[in-house]
Amino acid sequence: MKYQIRLQINGEPYDLLVEPRQTLLNVLREELGLTGTKKGCDTGDCGACTILIDGKPINSCLALAVEANGKEITTIEGLARGNDLHPLQEAFIQAGAIQCGYCTPGMILTAKALLEENPTPSEEEVKRAIAGNLCRCTGYVKIVQAIQAAAKILNSSR
Repeated sequence: MKYQIRLQINGEPYDLLVEPRQTLLNVLREELGLTGTKKGCDTGDCGACTILIDGKPINSCLALAVEANGKEITTIEGLARGNDLHPLQEAFIQAGAIQCGYCTPGMILTAKALLEENPTPSEEEVKRAIAGNLCRCTGYVKIVQAIQAAAKILNSSR
């Protein structure tokens, strides 16, 4: 049996028929082709599948699509405006915070939620916020630097 749901993803409405056991991660990737959301551990431990639901970071591998009915979802595809990258995306590039890139979408969306809640986080607050996002390449130093650089850019444009 499938259920009708409506999701608002990156500002666009989607009406979908989903099975009750389908994860939001699988719907995003397989049904909608939004492959920026990465499938990592599939157990909620790595953060590669992090998206924003109503502005809050969640592991989409642990969320059922039916639970997201009527919610506002942001994926990495929703941050850039045309050819203009979001300041977080730009800061990650400038700081060299991207290596293999697998963790990057989840890391950036987690950082976006942090900066919306706390526009001037300390280094320790950034580290705490991204603790659920694992990176096996960068060692986190450049990631933290990128998030703090983006915070300055975003604050100067407010």
